[in-house]
Amino acid sequence: MRALIFDLDGTLVDTVYAHIFAWQKALAEAGMALEGWRIHRKIGMSGGLFTRAVARELGREIKAEEEESLQHRHGELFRELLPERRPLPGAVELIQFLYANNVLFGIATSGRRPEINASLDVLGIKEETVIVERGSVARAKPEPDLFLACQERLRVSVNDCYVVGDAVWDLLAARRAGMLSVGLLSGGYGEDELSQAGAFRVYRDPAELHRSLDELGLLP
Repeated sequence: MRALIFDLDGTLVDTVYAHIFAWQKALAEAGMALEGWRIHRKIGMSGGLFTRAVARELGREIKAEEEESLQHRHGELFRELLPERRPLPGAVELIQFLYANNVLFGIATSGRRPEINASLDVLGIKEETVIVERGSVARAKPEPDLFLACQERLRVSVNDCYVVGDAVWDLLAARRAGMLSVGLLSGGYGEDELSQAGAFRVYRDPAELHRSLDELGLLP
């Protein structure tokens, strides 16, 4: 049996740019102003990896207490900017179709509970669906841990999993896990970038993926 493993932010819910603005403001408040496009290139990493990457951009160390404060402030600002989550075009219909047709899938996200709960709710994710969050694994993307943990819980082989993500970090993690990947343009990366990172197919958004599931051999 084949299975889909979805990223969450930018893949199924329209949250990427809220994360960018929240990080940008949190950094600016801490005296670490950084351009939005530089932040965008790092969205999809865990918060810890993100702050280390930001430290390289700034050319200075970010101490542990600063990192904790930044992550906390980012979470506050993100919830202020986006109190309600908006599914990306076709995301809810895609999820409903997968449930109705017994297509196996799970979600593997660098986000954490309770922050991701609102996104899962707006998508109509059922309680029994496999969800692997950042706190469940030792390492986040671009390491493969999230996808491998999801694959194990889905009880399918690595070779039978397709990872669906919007960022190069998703696709790099999929390659390291030995899984084929599908890229979506809904997170702001270009088609060439996603293809070069290893995407087997690239679609505009979940709606186009839904229309193209036959290309992945997932339909009877």
